[in-house]
Amino acid sequence: MKNNEKRSLRRDPGRLLSSTVMLFFFSAFLLLFLKDYAWQAAALAVAVPAMIWLGVNLLPRLFPADKLLLSLTNFLCALGVLVLYATNPDYAYQQATYYGVGLVAMVVCIYLVRIIKHWKLPVLLLMPVSLALLALPLLIGRETNGAKNWFYVGSLSVQPSEIVKLSLLLIISYFMSRRRLLPWLIFAVGCLGLLMLQKDLGTALMYYGVTLMLFYASSNNLLLTGVGLAGGAGAAVLGYKMFAHVKKRVAIWQNPWSDYDNAGYQIVQSLMAIASGGIFGMGLGLGYPQTIPVYHTDFIFSVICEQFGVIFGLCVLLMYVAIIWRGATTAMAARTSFHGLLAMGATLMIGLQTFVIIGGVIKLIPLTGVTMPFVSYGGTSLVSSMCLVGLLQGVASLNEDDLNEDTRLAMLGSQEGMQ
Repeated sequence: MKNNEKRSLRRDPGRLLSSTVMLFFFSAFLLLFLKDYAWQAAALAVAVPAMIWLGVNLLPRLFPADKLLLSLTNFLCALGVLVLYATNPDYAYQQATYYGVGLVAMVVCIYLVRIIKHWKLPVLLLMPVSLALLALPLLIGRETNGAKNWFYVGSLSVQPSEIVKLSLLLIISYFMSRRRLLPWLIFAVGCLGLLMLQKDLGTALMYYGVTLMLFYASSNNLLLTGVGLAGGAGAAVLGYKMFAHVKKRVAIWQNPWSDYDNAGYQIVQSLMAIASGGIFGMGLGLGYPQTIPVYHTDFIFSVICEQFGVIFGLCVLLMYVAIIWRGATTAMAARTSFHGLLAMGATLMIGLQTFVIIGGVIKLIPLTGVTMPFVSYGGTSLVSSMCLVGLLQGVASLNEDDLNEDTRLAMLGSQEGMQ
């Protein structure tokens, strides 16, 4: 019996990975508990592994699921809670709540992808609602770090662009799969225009990049894709000339030490934190993350490298690569063009957002104000990222259903042939 269990574990990398992940986070929170005997750390030592177990072991009993993708996603979510607790416990408690909400939202997205057969009406309803939601920050929002992309409902802050990116994927996937250019083009241009007015150029870059790549994937039209690239380049130049904070960010990217005490302070502190962590890091809860502005959102990767080391940071990047690989595999296995484009769009959104924020943090590209998927503090960001995984898992479960049906029909055909 034990040998059978070992063989089963080897055949199921997701199960093995989830067990390792649960042990890792239990040990990490236990270590933080022993540091100051705070009961909150002990509670998280139980709650976080429990949510990982629910996300990886319970959900596949409800529908076919990619356990490896679930394990990777849950690791990154739990890592965000851990790092936030080690730097500011108040953020961690809220993030753990968002994590739980994200799991529920992921399940809802999976079921919607599975049960909705005709997307025309939902897509037509989403178009005006999404544009109206995206316009709200211009009317009632507050400007933060040069961008007016948030609004508040009581004490709760909402970033509509994180929600609308789900609508964007559904809308452009639906119309592209039906070879209808005008509807998705009008919607995408409307979204980009509103984001430009909000000065939320990081999110605009993601919307633009994903839309253009999906267009090329669906049409294979190199000429029109080139026109889109030229238009994007023109918009980038226009944004550089129009917005003073964009000029400042480009100048700081070129030489952050020229204005170290002011505009360059963020990126310099980020690079110093990564360097001070070295290969193996300074240790969980150690270092000086508070010296990095917005360390809990934009610069959380720098905190990870400072506390756990560059090798661990590279492993985190490899996890994102693995998520992209699983997403691309799911997209290529989809039986319909709509589901294939939807899975590819969700994958591209996660991958491009990861590149934009980590590239900015390590000074590979100019810094933009986007979050690190699954890890950065923020309810809207975390829940929307989990919804992207829900879309992926929904398509993956449909692929598994189709594969099982093909296997069943093949077995029936084989039995009839033998008779």
